[in-house]
Amino acid sequence: MGRVQRMLTNLFGHWFQLRRRFPAALLDEMTTAIAAGERTHRGEVRFAIESRLAPLAVLEGFDAPARARQVFSQLRVWDTEHNSGVLFYVLMAEHRIEIVADRGIAARVTTAEWDAVCARMRECYAREQWREGSLAGIVAAHALLMQHFPSDGTDNPDELPDRPVLL
Repeated sequence: MGRVQRMLTNLFGHWFQLRRRFPAALLDEMTTAIAAGERTHRGEVRFAIESRLAPLAVLEGFDAPARARQVFSQLRVWDTEHNSGVLFYVLMAEHRIEIVADRGIAARVTTAEWDAVCARMRECYAREQWREGSLAGIVAAHALLMQHFPSDGTDNPDELPDRPVLL
């Protein structure tokens, strides 16, 4: 998609429906799923959902992967003891899902594994199954983290907030 098309999508897309698609009850469910899963591995999961990018940012070439990396930094997902943070970034206007993993996780979980999680979520979101897609992504992330970054039996403090953030 070209910059002009992306700008129009971000200006006139259905970004205003963010709270309808992700109501408080769904955010509560996602929070519970994130917290429960984190007890089974040494990773930390954050979920951020953004309605759209600013038109000027799009015209300057800013895209979903760059914004995901920026949000990763802003939410301090990198700031965990074992470099074990994972960010789900959803850009509603462009129908983009990005997963950014800190270096401790990225050294063990492949890009292809994260791409499969994104694909599953995208399938659900395309059918407007926001709950199913979000929870499926969280469950899949926890499964990967259990496999590649299992709990070592010691106390795993909750280092990052579990509640998804709407940007």
